[in-house]
Amino acid sequence: MAVSIKDVAREAGVSIATVSRVLNDIDVVNEETKKKVLDAIKDLGYRPNIVARSLKTQRTKTIGILVPDISSQVYPEIVRGAEDVANIYDYNIILCNSDYDMDKEKEYLRVLKEKMVDGLLYMSISLEEKTINLVNDLDLKTVLVETKDEKGIFPSVTIDDIQALYDSTKYLIDKGAKKIAFIGTKQEEVNAVTKRYKGYEKALLENGLELDEDLRYFDGFKVKTGYNGIEKFLESKKDFDAVVCSSDEIAMGAINALRDHGKRVPEDVSVIGFSNINMSEVFYPKITTVAEPMYDMGSIAMRMLIKLVNKKEVEQQHYILDHKIVERNSCK
Repeated sequence: MAVSIKDVAREAGVSIATVSRVLNDIDVVNEETKKKVLDAIKDLGYRPNIVARSLKTQRTKTIGILVPDISSQVYPEIVRGAEDVANIYDYNIILCNSDYDMDKEKEYLRVLKEKMVDGLLYMSISLEEKTINLVNDLDLKTVLVETKDEKGIFPSVTIDDIQALYDSTKYLIDKGAKKIAFIGTKQEEVNAVTKRYKGYEKALLENGLELDEDLRYFDGFKVKTGYNGIEKFLESKKDFDAVVCSSDEIAMGAINALRDHGKRVPEDVSVIGFSNINMSEVFYPKITTVAEPMYDMGSIAMRMLIKLVNKKEVEQQHYILDHKIVERNSCK
């Protein structure tokens, strides 16, 4: 037979109301009594009825996390940081993977609302106005991770993506690169990754280097984008001595394509990635990249969201975390 709240109250020698206050973290219970209740819960293995509690409190102790692609090594690390903090505060996680499908993403937003999640950590494919309006209409407490909406409506945790790509491009320029190509995501999407191109453009213009349309390639976020980008550059017959990539996976595809076409990395062409996923350190050659603090993004965002859910003050609405260049073997 399942253990009930009455059993906990009897074991702890307190009233059912006192057990309820402890379960709902109401501060009127003194520490000695609270310890008795918590010990009784542990000894009896009591688990509250989440459905019954949510009907009464309108809270489920559940957070939704929506990611574009769980197979990417970026998002699991963010989720791990978020989950570790959620566990500390006794929150459960519902993880949704949109597969870079905007319709699927919007449907998941509705599903999470139906599941009565207390809040949402949102890593969106494209923060277009229709998406922002949907989140507002659903009235979900939301923190954006790795991206930021243009008007700064939602709290967010990001890095400065434009500056980070500027720094990676400038790194190549300082190494002597003169003809630098770029491979990244489609520019019509409204998210942090698309902004990275602006950093590349700014670095070239400020340093008097040519911005060649034939040495730019925009598509997806994965390995094949990097491979296809290099093939396009080679077909154009334009010389290039370095490639800036807006993800490490793109960098891997670029390196594979260069190798398949008889080009050596970094002797003939330098390649720099972005994010510092685990594979970048074991790929050959090991990839020089921009490191973004993925775990910290998730953990900070979850702390912010739990404060919002509990109507506590959030000291800062928009966190911009530090990035850095990690030097390895893919650049001269």
